[in-house]
Amino acid sequence: MAFTHTTSTTASAWSPDIFQFAAPDVLADAVILSAATQGGTVEGDQPSVRVAVIADDDAQVTAEGQPIAEAEPALNEKVVHTVKVTQLIKLSREQFTQSGTPEQLSASVSRALTIKANELFLAAPDPAPSSAPAAGLLAAADVVDGGEIADSLDGLVGLLAELQANRSRPSGIIVDPYAWAALRKMKVGTDYNSTLLGAGTSDATPMLLSVPVTVCTEMTANSGVVVDKTAITSALGAVEVATDESVWFDSDCVAIRGIWRFGHVLTRPERCGKFTVAGSGS
Repeated sequence: MAFTHTTSTTASAWSPDIFQFAAPDVLADAVILSAATQGGTVEGDQPSVRVAVIADDDAQVTAEGQPIAEAEPALNEKVVHTVKVTQLIKLSREQFTQSGTPEQLSASVSRALTIKANELFLAAPDPAPSSAPAAGLLAAADVVDGGEIADSLDGLVGLLAELQANRSRPSGIIVDPYAWAALRKMKVGTDYNSTLLGAGTSDATPMLLSVPVTVCTEMTANSGVVVDKTAITSALGAVEVATDESVWFDSDCVAIRGIWRFGHVLTRPERCGKFTVAGSGS
């Protein structure tokens, strides 16, 4: 009987293991996880997630016994296109076998994927005429622009009021470290040393106008966004980490590859806002 090689009879290098992790488990600092509502999972650049969006028609008062006029809500859709964020590491077999190396590299890959995902979700430019990666929250069309916040929180109060008038329920505010520092330095008055946000010597959960705050290094300097997670839909895949000892066989090296596919779309951009902060430095 002829012999056939199978994945059961060959060494592991011929069928390298692939490890999958749920994104929240290894990418806890990826802001898309808390700032958007997950709508589905896709594989490949071509497939997309189609999100049904309805534009409500008005209700009305109808007298007893009278016919009720037919409503005509608009049934629309938004499309989530995804991109694959990757990292490939090459290192010698001797280095790979050192104690702690696999664990440290796994953490490094996780950080790299998180940083790139945050950069794209928050600050990616409009890709037109392409579809992906989608414009980040700061560049997305029809997001309400609250302008510059300076000296007081009045501008931010006005921005939240406008968003709420658009039926937004703000679920979070994302700022860069310099913007957050500038906001915390704002004083209750020109002749006072007390800050609007308190002394800040024993912070618990950061809050701003009763909305939770996330400080993200990948946010564009001196800026922030107000998000309503129900107005943003995401498509998230699993994080995959694969190890291969054969691809660089001639140099006795090991390959470690990490990938994560994700994307987002603003289904109700008028319910999210952006702003800048004056005097925050960089």
